[in-house]
Amino acid sequence: MNEFLTSLLDAIALAWWVEIKTENPRCTYFFGPFLDKASAASSQGGYVEDLEHEGAQNIAVRVMRCKPKNLTVYDDKSDRVKLGVLSNQF
Repeated sequence: MNEFLTSLLDAIALAWWVEIKTENPRCTYFFGPFLDKASAASSQGGYVEDLEHEGAQNIAVRVMRCKPKNLTVYDDKSDRVKLGVLSNQF
């Protein structure tokens, strides 16, 4: 029953998600969906710990209602600067 309700809430963008942003690498991750805010909040520690073990730095966490289009959003623009890509190349 919980899975059905969570799926229903997710379909109408009322499910809860954990959004985690990191600066290095510059990414946004979404974990969920969750039925309620408390469930999402209680799980965020494990996600942060996993990202820390992978070497992520400057981690910011937010629990929110949303319907993410992508579960991982990678900002490759920051890498273009690091790699010396010419401004008109992309």
